[in-house]
Amino acid sequence: MGNQASSSRIPTPTKLSFEEKDTFMEVSDSVAALHITDPLSSDGSLTLSQVASWEKAANTDSKIRLARTIFHQSNIRSVLKSRSAGIADQHIFNNVLDYKTTPITNQKSSGRCWLFATTNVIRYGIMKRLKLKEFQLSQSYLFFWDKLNKANYYLELMIETADLPIDDRLVTHLSTELISDGGQWDMVVNLIETYGIVPQSIYPESTHSSLSAPLNSLLKTKLREHAIILRSLADTLRGAHVREETVIATLRAKKEELVREVYKILTATLGVPPPPNKRFIWDYVDSEDKAARWVGSPKDYFEQFASKPFSPLDSFSLINDPRNEYNKLYTVDKLGNIWNGRPILYVNTEVDTMKSVVVKLIKAGQPVFFGCDVGQFSDKDAGIMDTALFDYENAFDISFGLTKADRLQIGESAMTHAMVITGVHLDPTGRPERYKVENSWGETAGKEGYFIMTDAWFEQFVYQVVVPKALAPKDLVQVLESGEKIVLPPWDPMGALA
Repeated sequence: MGNQASSSRIPTPTKLSFEEKDTFMEVSDSVAALHITDPLSSDGSLTLSQVASWEKAANTDSKIRLARTIFHQSNIRSVLKSRSAGIADQHIFNNVLDYKTTPITNQKSSGRCWLFATTNVIRYGIMKRLKLKEFQLSQSYLFFWDKLNKANYYLELMIETADLPIDDRLVTHLSTELISDGGQWDMVVNLIETYGIVPQSIYPESTHSSLSAPLNSLLKTKLREHAIILRSLADTLRGAHVREETVIATLRAKKEELVREVYKILTATLGVPPPPNKRFIWDYVDSEDKAARWVGSPKDYFEQFASKPFSPLDSFSLINDPRNEYNKLYTVDKLGNIWNGRPILYVNTEVDTMKSVVVKLIKAGQPVFFGCDVGQFSDKDAGIMDTALFDYENAFDISFGLTKADRLQIGESAMTHAMVITGVHLDPTGRPERYKVENSWGETAGKEGYFIMTDAWFEQFVYQVVVPKALAPKDLVQVLESGEKIVLPPWDPMGALA
């Protein structure tokens, strides 16, 4: 198809219309603004002459010389923590929930933040209703059923993708974090709806619920072995021209044998959970030290204590994802825990809408589950999340130019942690200035377990809030109920929390 020799000059048309002239001038201005120059290294390698020129320039910069004196022997986060931000970020809020739950929970060495955030939201109503001093729902109970179902979910996906090469990107992705501790709102709703909930005293913590890495390592090894077994069996059956329905039935029968191994491991390390439909006895003491008793099943417990006034089953996720179109419904492909369960669903909306929803929920007395990137511009000890917390730009003479969308696209940020908003401080015009956050890292993190999140941090690093349908904007409920989902790939950052 004849290629023409390229020219280093941009050819100028002999005659241009007014629109063409405007376009040409815009392109010329854009090219000029790029400051195109010849590189010092024509082949792209890093040369010592380049380093020497950079060092010469740096050595004449008094700011850099001071930085070199300080930072080689100090933690840059400690040194560059902004005094003004620390003064401004007061743990004072003029709108808070009217009942304080205790104790501050601690997920310890596990990634169960989503289960802790959910149970912290649910326990608020239970404690207020029964006037309890201290109370926790069992995060381990949900953790057990989540692990068992994730094992089944992964092996079902291995059956589904058995015809793909084992090094296919999808198979590789699915086999990387196949049994992680993480999860999403819709996944915990699946667990609650299927298995109910129980107080922590009925199914307490174990070593491996609080220290999950050894258990996860063992489960990953077995499940990857199980995947190879199922893929090999699928190849054998299809190579023998067995009918496809028989192939699937045979693979599922084998999968059930394999998941039984997972069940044995889980019951040995986490304990045998109460069956969801079997009655248990719960003895408790209220704030007046009066003893009481309740009898029922885990599903009964949820129905009686956690389904009103706003059931988790009727709540859904709003997200702020500026990469994608707003007022649309999104899901993440092949992400879940209970096979054939409720899919991961997000309604994408503007960040100001999410803020207004949070304020509305707090004023209505409802704690708010939210997902964020907690590691960005945050101080665990002080319990502060503030984009102005560290003065990197001034210290290193740099600037940060990534937008929220840029961070998601390039892998700089993702939704990695779930917590609970329990209060908000509004300015005289009613706009939020900061938010009170209940974390699940114990009482030693933050101010007795609570964090402060600035409004600017919310804008940049909060990606999700969960809202009951009854308190959500009606137009966004309509988007949810339309069912018209846009499917994001399995590795999309909107699935990172899970």
